[in-house]
Amino acid sequence: MTFVRNAAELGGTEARETALACLDAGIDAANPERVVADAVTLDGNELWIADESYDLREFDDVVVLGGGKAGVGVARALEGVLGDRISDGVVVVPDAAELTQVSVVVGDHPVPSERGVTGTKRLLELAGAADERTLVLAVVTGGGSALLAAPAGDVSLTDLQRTTDALLDSGATIDEMNSVRKHLSAIKGGRLARAAAPATVVGLVLSDVVGDDLSVIASGPTAPDETSYADALDVLNRYDVDAPAAVRDRLERGATGERGATGGLEETPRADDPVFDHVRNVVLASNFSSLDAARNEAESRGYGTCILSSRVRGESREAAKTHAAVAEEAIFTGNPVSPPAVVLSGGETTVTVRGDGTGGPNQEFALSAAIEFATAWRGETEVVLASVDTDGRDGGTEVAGAVVDAETVDDVAAAHAALADNDALTYLDARDAIVETGPTGTNVNDLRVVVVE
Repeated sequence: MTFVRNAAELGGTEARETALACLDAGIDAANPERVVADAVTLDGNELWIADESYDLREFDDVVVLGGGKAGVGVARALEGVLGDRISDGVVVVPDAAELTQVSVVVGDHPVPSERGVTGTKRLLELAGAADERTLVLAVVTGGGSALLAAPAGDVSLTDLQRTTDALLDSGATIDEMNSVRKHLSAIKGGRLARAAAPATVVGLVLSDVVGDDLSVIASGPTAPDETSYADALDVLNRYDVDAPAAVRDRLERGATGERGATGGLEETPRADDPVFDHVRNVVLASNFSSLDAARNEAESRGYGTCILSSRVRGESREAAKTHAAVAEEAIFTGNPVSPPAVVLSGGETTVTVRGDGTGGPNQEFALSAAIEFATAWRGETEVVLASVDTDGRDGGTEVAGAVVDAETVDDVAAAHAALADNDALTYLDARDAIVETGPTGTNVNDLRVVVVE
């Protein structure tokens, strides 16, 4: 399946065609309808999810609840398996769609919105109505942290929006950001599982976080949480986040009060909480799934391959320099793989916003790598780097990422100025380097491909 819409403009050499084909293969491997079809089957009254079965005769209702960027695809696939055995459901997603049994509510990402709050309220009402004869199929996918919006206590939506904006610009990791979000929410940090208890809950998870930590993916609505109000407050302080008074007040009250004590705030449920007695989470797809498919595509084209890591993190522009160095090492020493070679990586890098430009982590990654290609060497060996967010939207932009080589940067000073202003999109777009996919319907984090001829 082809995802890169402007592949014809971005191709032109074997290395570029290979990079684009690897992107397509990697994104396709995380297609939610495909991965659900592989993991979820119905045999009479037995619903099999991975290696465990559920006898549907033991349940009066089957309810689909959740959301995220892959929410529609997962819900559609579940309808394909279960049909009208699904009693009801709500998924909150970034784009409108029509389903038969499950209501689709459009929310917003990366900053939560009123319509996301409305959809999440309906979702929590269904969860609260569940009992011991309800099977809840919880759709947990990347992007759910923003889309599933349920401000807690005295925190308003505006407070949540301002805090999210500040966190996005701060350079905080997704783990750190989500520790804050979980303590400002009525659904995150295991609180969906708490709302649905004593129902049987199965989380169907597409991971977009490094290490597939269930408590971080979509801020872990169905997973135990070991972070605390004090941890969340520490993130705000460490990154000097200018959070609204209601946010700081909530976190400070939670941090100073005893867990569950009168006048304090109840913590997110831990692993030993009985709300998880009937909860199981299954990771259906992850970043490594995409890397493995991209590796297979490269090998089918005759390239040696190396998966550098599925856990790359840190500042985008700095991680890019390491990837450029790996390409250089392959050229001059044949390590970690001899050319012709494809080196792959995934994970989630971050951007500390200091300028007024437009871009995203993958665009900054690509531009920084292109500067290295232009300055470290201009040899006869062709090197191409493609870096995209698998959801098709890099940062707050409508583009997926970029494809660059040693010819992309012809004015190093201008490229450095663009990076300093966080304006990678403008620079790369002017050089026809931008990758356009549109929303892909999935999200398993970043995918990077380095092709060394």
